[in-house]
Amino acid sequence: MNLPALTDATLEIDGRVALLTFARHDVRNALTGTALVDDIVATIEWANRNPAVSVLVMTGAGSAFSAGGNIKEMAEREGRHRGGAFGGSVFEVQQKYREGIQRMPLAMESAELPVIAAINGPAIGAGFDLSCMCDIRLGCENTLLGETFINLGIIPGDGGAWFLQRLIGFQRAAELTLTGRLVKAQEALELGILLEVVEADQLLPRALELARTMAEKPPQALRMTKRLLKVAQRQPLADFLGLCASFQGMCHNTEDHLEAVNAFLEKRPGHYRGR
Repeated sequence: MNLPALTDATLEIDGRVALLTFARHDVRNALTGTALVDDIVATIEWANRNPAVSVLVMTGAGSAFSAGGNIKEMAEREGRHRGGAFGGSVFEVQQKYREGIQRMPLAMESAELPVIAAINGPAIGAGFDLSCMCDIRLGCENTLLGETFINLGIIPGDGGAWFLQRLIGFQRAAELTLTGRLVKAQEALELGILLEVVEADQLLPRALELARTMAEKPPQALRMTKRLLKVAQRQPLADFLGLCASFQGMCHNTEDHLEAVNAFLEKRPGHYRGR
Protein backbone atom coordinates (compact mmCIF):
# COMPACT_ATOMS: atom_id res chain seq x y z
CA MET A 1 0.00 0.00 0.00
CA ASN A 2 1.56 3.30 -1.13
CA LEU A 3 1.00 5.93 1.57
CA PRO A 4 0.77 9.67 0.79
CA ALA A 5 3.85 11.79 1.41
CA LEU A 6 3.12 13.78 4.59
CA THR A 7 5.17 16.54 6.22
CA ASP A 8 3.73 17.33 9.66
CA ALA A 9 1.60 14.25 10.34
CA THR A 10 2.07 10.50 10.44
CA LEU A 11 -0.17 7.86 8.90
CA GLU A 12 -0.35 4.28 10.17
CA ILE A 13 -2.38 1.41 8.76
CA ASP A 14 -3.77 -1.49 10.78
CA GLY A 15 -5.91 -3.75 8.66
CA ARG A 16 -8.60 -1.58 7.10
CA VAL A 17 -8.17 1.26 9.64
CA ALA A 18 -5.93 4.29 9.01
CA LEU A 19 -4.66 6.48 11.87
CA LEU A 20 -3.61 10.07 11.06
CA THR A 21 -1.68 11.74 13.90
CA PHE A 22 -0.91 15.46 13.82
CA ALA A 23 2.77 15.70 14.74
CA ARG A 24 3.39 19.43 15.32
CA HIS A 25 3.04 19.38 19.08
CA ASP A 26 5.68 22.16 19.22
CA VAL A 27 2.91 24.55 18.06
CA ARG A 28 0.02 22.54 19.56
CA ASN A 29 -0.79 21.18 16.11
CA ALA A 30 -1.78 24.57 14.71
CA LEU A 31 -3.31 24.41 11.26
CA THR A 32 -1.68 27.60 9.97
CA GLY A 33 2.07 27.99 9.73
CA THR A 34 2.37 24.21 9.35
CA ALA A 35 1.73 21.66 6.61
CA LEU A 36 -1.13 20.00 8.50
CA VAL A 37 -3.85 21.23 6.13
CA ASP A 38 -1.86 19.85 3.20
CA ASP A 39 -1.44 16.57 5.06
CA ILE A 40 -5.15 16.29 5.90
CA VAL A 41 -6.19 17.04 2.31
CA ALA A 42 -3.63 14.57 0.93
CA THR A 43 -4.79 11.85 3.34
CA ILE A 44 -8.47 12.26 2.46
CA GLU A 45 -7.72 12.21 -1.26
CA TRP A 46 -5.55 9.12 -0.79
CA ALA A 47 -8.19 7.35 1.31
CA ASN A 48 -10.94 8.11 -1.23
CA ARG A 49 -8.83 6.43 -3.92
CA ASN A 50 -7.85 3.47 -1.74
CA PRO A 51 -10.60 0.84 -1.34
CA ALA A 52 -8.38 -1.17 1.03
CA VAL A 53 -9.04 1.44 3.77
CA SER A 54 -12.47 1.58 5.39
CA VAL A 55 -12.16 4.04 8.31
CA LEU A 56 -9.89 7.00 9.14
CA VAL A 57 -9.09 8.06 12.73
CA MET A 58 -7.58 11.49 13.44
CA THR A 59 -5.81 12.54 16.64
CA GLY A 60 -3.07 14.84 17.85
CA ALA A 61 0.38 14.11 19.23
CA GLY A 62 1.27 15.87 22.47
CA SER A 63 -1.17 17.79 24.66
CA ALA A 64 -3.48 19.23 21.98
CA PHE A 65 -5.71 17.95 19.20
CA SER A 66 -5.25 21.25 17.35
CA ALA A 67 -4.94 24.86 18.49
CA GLY A 68 -6.37 26.05 15.16
CA GLY A 69 -4.86 29.21 13.71
CA ASN A 70 -1.45 30.39 14.88
CA ILE A 71 -2.22 33.59 16.81
CA LYS A 72 1.40 34.78 16.71
CA GLU A 73 1.13 34.80 12.92
CA MET A 74 -1.96 37.00 13.21
CA ALA A 75 -0.01 39.51 15.31
CA GLU A 76 2.97 39.50 12.92
CA ARG A 77 1.13 40.06 9.65
CA GLU A 78 3.06 43.11 8.45
CA GLY A 79 6.61 43.60 7.19
CA ARG A 80 8.46 40.40 6.47
CA HIS A 81 5.44 38.44 7.77
CA ARG A 82 3.12 39.94 5.15
CA GLY A 83 3.54 36.78 3.11
CA GLY A 84 2.16 34.62 5.95
CA ALA A 85 -1.34 33.22 6.14
CA PHE A 86 -2.88 36.43 7.51
CA GLY A 87 -0.90 39.22 5.87
CA GLY A 88 -1.72 41.22 2.76
CA SER A 89 -4.60 43.12 1.20
CA VAL A 90 -8.24 42.08 1.51
CA PHE A 91 -7.97 40.30 -1.84
CA GLU A 92 -4.72 38.58 -0.88
CA VAL A 93 -6.06 37.36 2.47
CA GLN A 94 -9.27 35.96 0.98
CA GLN A 95 -7.23 34.21 -1.68
CA LYS A 96 -4.98 32.70 1.00
CA TYR A 97 -8.03 31.36 2.82
CA ARG A 98 -9.47 29.85 -0.37
CA GLU A 99 -6.17 28.28 -1.39
CA GLY A 100 -5.19 27.38 2.18
CA ILE A 101 -7.35 26.31 5.08
CA GLN A 102 -10.61 26.23 3.12
CA ARG A 103 -9.30 23.23 1.21
CA MET A 104 -9.68 21.32 4.48
CA PRO A 105 -13.50 21.53 4.87
CA LEU A 106 -13.96 20.74 1.17
CA ALA A 107 -11.76 17.67 1.53
CA MET A 108 -13.44 16.56 4.76
CA GLU A 109 -16.90 16.94 3.24
CA SER A 110 -15.77 14.84 0.26
CA ALA A 111 -14.48 11.97 2.44
CA GLU A 112 -16.10 8.74 1.24
CA LEU A 113 -15.16 6.77 4.35
CA PRO A 114 -16.11 7.34 8.01
CA VAL A 115 -13.78 9.72 9.88
CA ILE A 116 -13.45 9.55 13.67
CA ALA A 117 -11.81 12.30 15.77
CA ALA A 118 -10.06 11.19 18.95
CA ILE A 119 -9.82 14.60 20.64
CA ASN A 120 -6.91 14.12 23.01
CA GLY A 121 -6.72 17.72 24.24
CA PRO A 122 -7.79 21.25 23.31
CA ALA A 123 -9.45 21.65 19.90
CA ILE A 124 -9.77 25.39 19.50
CA GLY A 125 -10.99 27.59 16.65
CA ALA A 126 -10.20 25.86 13.38
CA GLY A 127 -9.10 22.82 15.39
CA PHE A 128 -12.59 22.59 16.87
CA ASP A 129 -14.09 23.06 13.41
CA LEU A 130 -11.94 20.23 12.08
CA SER A 131 -13.35 17.93 14.74
CA CYS A 132 -16.89 18.99 13.75
CA MET A 133 -16.08 18.04 10.15
CA CYS A 134 -15.49 14.46 11.30
CA ASP A 135 -18.38 12.00 11.47
CA ILE A 136 -17.82 10.97 15.09
CA ARG A 137 -15.98 12.68 17.97
CA LEU A 138 -14.66 10.97 21.10
CA GLY A 139 -13.24 12.92 24.02
CA CYS A 140 -11.55 12.53 27.40
CA GLU A 141 -10.98 14.61 30.51
CA ASN A 142 -8.32 16.62 28.63
CA THR A 143 -10.69 17.60 25.83
CA LEU A 144 -11.46 21.33 25.64
CA LEU A 145 -13.46 22.79 22.76
CA GLY A 146 -14.09 26.33 21.62
CA GLU A 147 -15.48 28.23 18.62
CA THR A 148 -13.30 31.15 19.68
CA PHE A 149 -12.91 33.26 16.54
CA ILE A 150 -15.08 36.10 17.90
CA ASN A 151 -12.61 36.57 20.78
CA LEU A 152 -9.98 37.58 18.21
CA GLY A 153 -12.27 39.83 16.20
CA ILE A 154 -12.62 37.41 13.28
CA ILE A 155 -15.17 34.90 11.99
CA PRO A 156 -14.92 31.13 11.41
CA GLY A 157 -13.21 31.48 8.04
CA ASP A 158 -12.92 27.74 7.56
CA GLY A 159 -16.67 27.14 7.42
CA GLY A 160 -17.15 26.33 11.08
CA ALA A 161 -20.52 28.11 11.28
CA TRP A 162 -21.80 25.76 8.55
CA PHE A 163 -20.69 22.57 10.32
CA LEU A 164 -21.48 23.39 13.95
CA GLN A 165 -25.16 24.26 13.51
CA ARG A 166 -25.70 21.06 11.53
CA LEU A 167 -24.19 19.19 14.45
CA ILE A 168 -26.03 20.73 17.42
CA GLY A 169 -28.71 23.02 15.94
CA PHE A 170 -28.76 26.75 15.27
CA GLN A 171 -29.48 28.03 18.77
CA ARG A 172 -26.69 26.15 20.55
CA ALA A 173 -24.26 26.85 17.71
CA ALA A 174 -25.12 30.55 17.84
CA GLU A 175 -24.47 30.70 21.59
CA LEU A 176 -21.08 29.01 21.30
CA THR A 177 -20.01 31.00 18.23
CA LEU A 178 -21.18 34.43 19.47
CA THR A 179 -19.73 34.07 22.98
CA GLY A 180 -16.52 32.27 22.07
CA ARG A 181 -16.61 30.40 25.36
CA LEU A 182 -14.75 27.15 26.03
CA VAL A 183 -16.58 23.87 26.56
CA LYS A 184 -15.25 20.98 28.64
CA ALA A 185 -15.76 17.35 27.76
CA GLN A 186 -18.83 16.63 29.90
CA GLU A 187 -20.77 19.60 28.57
CA ALA A 188 -19.70 18.73 25.03
CA LEU A 189 -21.13 15.26 25.61
CA GLU A 190 -24.42 16.74 26.82
CA LEU A 191 -24.59 19.10 23.84
CA GLY A 192 -24.12 16.21 21.43
CA ILE A 193 -20.73 17.37 20.17
CA LEU A 194 -19.02 14.29 21.61
CA LEU A 195 -20.37 10.78 21.23
CA GLU A 196 -18.47 9.46 24.25
CA VAL A 197 -16.07 10.64 26.96
CA VAL A 198 -13.51 8.08 28.17
CA GLU A 199 -10.36 8.07 30.26
CA ALA A 200 -7.40 9.72 28.52
CA ASP A 201 -5.43 6.49 28.25
CA GLN A 202 -8.46 4.78 26.70
CA LEU A 203 -9.24 7.45 24.10
CA LEU A 204 -7.22 6.15 21.18
CA PRO A 205 -7.94 2.46 21.96
CA ARG A 206 -11.67 3.25 22.04
CA ALA A 207 -11.48 5.20 18.78
CA LEU A 208 -9.64 2.35 17.09
CA GLU A 209 -12.08 -0.19 18.53
CA LEU A 210 -15.00 1.76 17.06
CA ALA A 211 -13.13 2.11 13.76
CA ARG A 212 -12.47 -1.64 13.61
CA THR A 213 -16.15 -2.35 14.26
CA MET A 214 -17.04 -0.27 11.20
CA ALA A 215 -14.15 -1.67 9.16
CA GLU A 216 -15.49 -5.21 9.68
CA LYS A 217 -18.56 -4.35 7.59
CA PRO A 218 -18.77 -4.87 3.81
CA PRO A 219 -16.48 -2.08 2.56
CA GLN A 220 -18.46 -1.01 -0.50
CA ALA A 221 -21.70 -0.75 1.48
CA LEU A 222 -19.87 1.15 4.23
CA ARG A 223 -18.64 3.82 1.81
CA MET A 224 -22.00 4.09 0.06
CA THR A 225 -23.75 4.51 3.40
CA LYS A 226 -21.32 7.27 4.44
CA ARG A 227 -21.96 9.06 1.14
CA LEU A 228 -25.72 8.77 1.61
CA LEU A 229 -25.53 10.23 5.11
CA LYS A 230 -23.78 13.30 3.70
CA VAL A 231 -26.01 13.68 0.64
CA ALA A 232 -29.12 13.43 2.86
CA GLN A 233 -28.13 16.73 4.50
CA ARG A 234 -28.56 18.71 1.30
CA GLN A 235 -30.83 16.79 -1.10
CA PRO A 236 -34.66 16.77 -1.34
CA LEU A 237 -36.28 13.49 -0.31
CA ALA A 238 -37.46 12.46 -3.77
CA ASP A 239 -33.99 12.94 -5.29
CA PHE A 240 -32.40 11.23 -2.30
CA LEU A 241 -34.63 8.18 -2.63
CA GLY A 242 -33.63 7.87 -6.28
CA LEU A 243 -29.97 7.80 -5.24
CA CYS A 244 -30.77 5.23 -2.53
CA ALA A 245 -32.41 2.99 -5.12
CA SER A 246 -29.34 3.20 -7.36
CA PHE A 247 -26.93 2.47 -4.51
CA GLN A 248 -29.11 -0.39 -3.34
CA GLY A 249 -29.08 -1.90 -6.82
CA MET A 250 -25.29 -1.81 -6.71
CA CYS A 251 -25.18 -3.42 -3.26
CA HIS A 252 -27.56 -6.24 -4.16
CA ASN A 253 -25.22 -7.17 -7.00
CA THR A 254 -22.04 -7.46 -4.90
CA GLU A 255 -20.38 -10.65 -3.71
CA ASP A 256 -20.13 -9.12 -0.24
CA HIS A 257 -23.92 -8.82 0.02
CA LEU A 258 -24.34 -12.55 -0.59
CA GLU A 259 -21.54 -13.30 1.86
CA ALA A 260 -23.22 -11.11 4.49
CA VAL A 261 -26.58 -12.86 3.99
CA ASN A 262 -24.98 -16.32 4.20
CA ALA A 263 -22.95 -15.33 7.26
CA PHE A 264 -26.15 -14.15 8.96
CA LEU A 265 -28.00 -17.36 8.14
CA GLU A 266 -25.05 -19.52 9.20
CA LYS A 267 -24.46 -17.49 12.38
CA ARG A 268 -20.80 -16.76 11.62
CA PRO A 269 -18.69 -13.65 10.95
CA GLY A 270 -18.63 -12.44 7.36
CA HIS A 271 -15.47 -12.39 5.27
CA TYR A 272 -15.58 -9.50 2.84
CA ARG A 273 -13.44 -8.75 -0.20
CA GLY A 274 -14.86 -5.43 -1.39
CA ARG A 275 -16.45 -7.03 -4.44
